[in-house]
Amino acid sequence: MKILDANDKELMTVRKIERDGNTLVIRGKIFGAMPMVARLTPKEARAALKLLDFKTFFFLLTLLFRKG
Repeated sequence: MKILDANDKELMTVRKIERDGNTLVIRGKIFGAMPMVARLTPKEARAALKLLDFKTFFFLLTLLFRKG
């Protein structure tokens, strides 16, 4: 999976998403060169959900079924 910036340049390549206890571990490379391991805790996941309004939440649910 690739995460792109506003200019469609590669910001991050995610190679693996896995569970480690109660955290979500995301492994990948930033800018195609620097290895990175990010951890998402339950507290931070709840904080992220608070940033979403209903329209954006609905969009995320349907994103997997869209063409592109």
